[in-house]
Amino acid sequence: MTSTLTSPSGTASERGHRRGHATASVAAILAESAQRYPDDVAIVVGEERTTYSQLWSQTLGYAGALRSKGVGEGSRVAMLVPNVADFARVYYAVLALGAVVVPVHALLKRHEIEYVLRDSEATMLVCAAPLLAEGAAGAQLAEVDVVTVLAPPESVDPHGTGHDRLEALAESAEPLATYVPRDPFDTATILYTSGTTGQPKGAEGSHLALIEQVNTNLMGTFDMKRGDVLLGALPLFHTFGQTCTMNTGFRAGATIVMVPRFTGDAALAALVEHGCEIFMGVPTMYMALLDAAGRSDARPPLRYAISGGASLHLAVLQRFEQVFGAPVHEGYGLTETSPVATFNHVGRPPRPGTIGTPIWGVDVEIADPASADSIVLLPRGEIGELVIRGHNLMNGYLNRPDDTAEAIVDGWFRTGDLGTKDDDGYLTVVDRTKDMIIRNGYNVYPRQVEEVLAQHDDVTMAAVFGVPHETHGQEVEAAVVLRPGSTVTPEELVAFVSDEIAAYKFPRVVHVVDALPLGPSGKILKRELVERFAAPPA
Repeated sequence: MTSTLTSPSGTASERGHRRGHATASVAAILAESAQRYPDDVAIVVGEERTTYSQLWSQTLGYAGALRSKGVGEGSRVAMLVPNVADFARVYYAVLALGAVVVPVHALLKRHEIEYVLRDSEATMLVCAAPLLAEGAAGAQLAEVDVVTVLAPPESVDPHGTGHDRLEALAESAEPLATYVPRDPFDTATILYTSGTTGQPKGAEGSHLALIEQVNTNLMGTFDMKRGDVLLGALPLFHTFGQTCTMNTGFRAGATIVMVPRFTGDAALAALVEHGCEIFMGVPTMYMALLDAAGRSDARPPLRYAISGGASLHLAVLQRFEQVFGAPVHEGYGLTETSPVATFNHVGRPPRPGTIGTPIWGVDVEIADPASADSIVLLPRGEIGELVIRGHNLMNGYLNRPDDTAEAIVDGWFRTGDLGTKDDDGYLTVVDRTKDMIIRNGYNVYPRQVEEVLAQHDDVTMAAVFGVPHETHGQEVEAAVVLRPGSTVTPEELVAFVSDEIAAYKFPRVVHVVDALPLGPSGKILKRELVERFAAPPA
């Protein structure tokens, strides 16, 4: 029977009954660390260093400025800010007011920004001056007020619309005294999914889910402590960077070295210059770092690295560990799960090729993907859909009760990913249900084919996908990015893979491309490859 649950937060009357008995705020993460470690450096951006006490004081100033513009409890404030200190200031300022923060992907165009602003019902956009062209245009379309950060005192607005500078407002406004406590199940963030199918949906993250995620990360999932230096290369508008790097890093009292624009060379230079001990990244970042390491002998003192966002090919993982001398701990999660659900916990030898075991307080099992109206769990070892329940689940999709009810069934979140769970509780992702290829009635899991391609010395990135075929139903094809100077041919790559896996699995066509299409979180957009390379209908 399908669950009628629309949100773990319950009804308004139930929330009102709970209010007063317990309170929480994600803003407490920064507030408490500012009290405990006031003189420790919280953020490094280039030559600029900001201590915890400075960051919290500036945040309270920003909060006072936003309050003077009408932001209060329950207001929804969008922010379009890159990986700089102002991201943290704006993020925690909004939360300190008891408002809801809506981070916007920094590369979106005006109509995409308009969609997020309208769908989230945002009342304001805080926009970094370098992003003002698209941000202000999107806000104008959505009829939303704009406040800028990072703008010089003189006007940067060529059209004379006179956007207020948050820095100037903060100088004249009374700073907030402290953060406003919220009900634990109140929405703290609205994060938009990448929209691989249809329009992006806003996942509502509660204060409780985000705080529990951070505390769980520090309870043995990660090995992060005061004084650690970690690279802030993951985009902070995305749940991985926002929760695992920023919120967890600040909770631990670590120093976060921000990288406003990621490249392999810039990241390697920052890792080395600042002596970073922890690196977090998505698979494409690992590939870029390996590429950069081929041009430089400099190596940072990494203690360990964390990979998430998509499956890291085993060959890439092994090369990274060999080149950088640090173990890679792979985990798994989604925007809807705050994000971490499973992890190869630091302190235990990681099991390469797996996504580890469930984190504390979270259950992850394998369910029958064919059962749409109920969760039917499968025995260990069988392939099925990963389903998750626990403190890390979102409240639901904003204003989408039907989508929420479809995603959360019997209290379990349906991930859409196929995987297995062994007798020791370790989980392995096989593939996305939507990415699975059926050729002549046989299931082909693209990740298995990609693992083989990644073993070829000349392949830096690979994506395997299915295209329609009148005889086979679907045909297996691949797109690859080669190392500079490579002379390997597509035919040689086809032969390389065909020697390693069954005849129905290997790609009949390999396309060599300059780059693979990537989504906001660094995931490869296979649907664009299908659209590009699928043969037109006869």
